Amino acid sequence: MFVPKRIFFEKKALEYAIGQKIYDKFKDKNVDIIIDNRVHFQANDNPALKYKEGKQTLVVGVKRVSKFETCKPSADYQLPLISGCTGQCEYCYLNTKLGDKPYTKVFVNVDDILDNAKKYIAKSDNITIFEGSATSDPIPVEPYTNILERTINFFAKEKNGLFRFVTKYTDVDTLLTLDHNNHTTIRFSINTDKIISAYEHSTPSKSRRIEASQKIMNAGYPSGFIIAPVFLYDDWKTDYSELIDELSAKVPKNYKHDISFEVISHRYTITAKNKILNVFPNTTLPMNEDERKFKYGQFGYGKYVYTKEQLSEMKEFFTQKISSLFSKENIKYII
Repeated sequence: MFVPKRIFFEKKALEYAIGQKIYDKFKDKNVDIIIDNRVHFQANDNPALKYKEGKQTLVVGVKRVSKFETCKPSADYQLPLISGCTGQCEYCYLNTKLGDKPYTKVFVNVDDILDNAKKYIAKSDNITIFEGSATSDPIPVEPYTNILERTINFFAKEKNGLFRFVTKYTDVDTLLTLDHNNHTTIRFSINTDKIISAYEHSTPSKSRRIEASQKIMNAGYPSGFIIAPVFLYDDWKTDYSELIDELSAKVPKNYKHDISFEVISHRYTITAKNKILNVFPNTTLPMNEDERKFKYGQFGYGKYVYTKEQLSEMKEFFTQKISSLFSKENIKYII
């Protein structure tokens, strides 16, 4: 559970039950509570200190509900319940997307957001899938917001609506007894011990994540793993092979759903690289443009990816390894 050092409450947020609940939870704790519509930092001129300060900050606000962003290939739409993450992963794309806002923000008007989702579901004759972690990891604040609980209960009753989110965190106990109706998929972001220890600061260990995934599977949720970002370092095949072996061995024997796999190779933009270096000046992330291929992405900007030969080797490895222990159909995509 994330315990912030300070909390900014937008004034209107305290008019909502979730906002008041968070206020009551922390008002008597050693937490600075600030009621202000503007989030401000003491370390504005120092990117590294501002980042650290932001990661200790929770913002409680009201979301202006409008058009939902698309979310391919994960889902049809983003469901904007929370933004930001308490983790300090060096490679995270949120360092770019939310670079000036390194805090976690929860939106208290969940009913408005879910009402809007209901309208999207009604527009289509097909199943509509919503992603709850496109710009966040929602689990660390769940014990005192119960936003995911409300969302899971909502989608359990929606015939043509499905919900999914991914997490690196382990505070899942409040979700285990919900009647989810198989309409929520909970995936876990996982990596090798080498990558987690080097780059995924302030996150649970691999073994704790796998433990939490077992709890979710035992509660009957559809589940899966995102292996990302994949780094092609010396002995990467050995380490990732051992990781997939461990995931296979820990799946409960009576689990009735197929385990989904999403595999994403490491990539970065120059903008991301510059922001990462500002926050983590001593990073050892492999960001040498001479060793990568430049590629335009679907949103019109360029990024540096592994070479065609490296990506082909990576895809072949993960396809064969996952298929040997699960099946090829379990693989959603390898990119």
